[in-house]
Amino acid sequence: MKKIILTAMTAAILSFPVAAKDKLLIGATSASSSQYGYFVALSQLINSKVPNVESAVVETGATVDNLRRIDRKQIDLGLVTTNVGYQAYAGEGDFAGKKVDNRLLFVYSGAPQNVIVRADSGVNTLADLKGVRFNPGLKGSATEKTTEAIFKVLGIAPDYVRGSTTDIVDAIKDKRAIGTVKSGVGNKLDGSTLDIATFTPIKVLSLTPEQKKLVEEKFPDLSVVDVPAGAAEGIPAYSTWSFGLAVHARTDMPEEIAYQIAKAVFEDKTVQVGALSSLKGLDLIQMTLENGTIPLHPGVLRYLKERNVNVPAKLMPKSS
Repeated sequence: MKKIILTAMTAAILSFPVAAKDKLLIGATSASSSQYGYFVALSQLINSKVPNVESAVVETGATVDNLRRIDRKQIDLGLVTTNVGYQAYAGEGDFAGKKVDNRLLFVYSGAPQNVIVRADSGVNTLADLKGVRFNPGLKGSATEKTTEAIFKVLGIAPDYVRGSTTDIVDAIKDKRAIGTVKSGVGNKLDGSTLDIATFTPIKVLSLTPEQKKLVEEKFPDLSVVDVPAGAAEGIPAYSTWSFGLAVHARTDMPEEIAYQIAKAVFEDKTVQVGALSSLKGLDLIQMTLENGTIPLHPGVLRYLKERNVNVPAKLMPKSS
């Protein structure tokens, strides 16, 4: 009799329904990029702070690739730069006639676009890049597309070399390419650029005053920034173009999940800074309000309203 009772109890326990966790797939960038580490930290934050959600990170080709994956529902959220995010939302640029309806979760950093060349390349100005083997950015990324657009306006036509971050780092080291454009981490050069600089002296090219004015006129979705000396050891001050690094999501992400992600991200003081030290002291809510270019997800708007944040009209969801 005792055996029958235990068996019945076991069956009852096994048949008791267990709530399944919602799975979220996060599109990041190349695993060799310092930004990839940020998204690993973001996933850890979500897993620890967002109830009934389990997230994982996948290596991708960054912004443009992530937007296309969002459109195909292959990922739920991911790294998207503010300028290309707007183009996808509005159906402009490379997304003309094929817009991607997505929503902003938050902006976490600015991204100066650093034009890096070998110090021994003989290239001293952006104009000198004409005809030389040069990488415009990770294949499929916002950096690549933005660099090509800016160089076209500036009348600069390098011999473009394509590839992953690892491919290009190796190509620069062994002189198969003389340089690349790579997003910075705040006002510092990123890890892959510092990897090159370990044994290959580099320099960072600057926009001239005339080029700065032209970029400002032709690219209203970009910022022109003056980076102070010290982006890396021995690097003087320079000027370049910049955009915001953001996390965008599918429109069908449940409001409660977006709300909980916003709460976790905006209230976190340690996890994200541990992955990107340049985030220390930054107000991510303010950065989102100032740099966001498309409507917020309703769940994020709900959180900000609870915090009595004044959200600009351009970030308001269509239904609000």
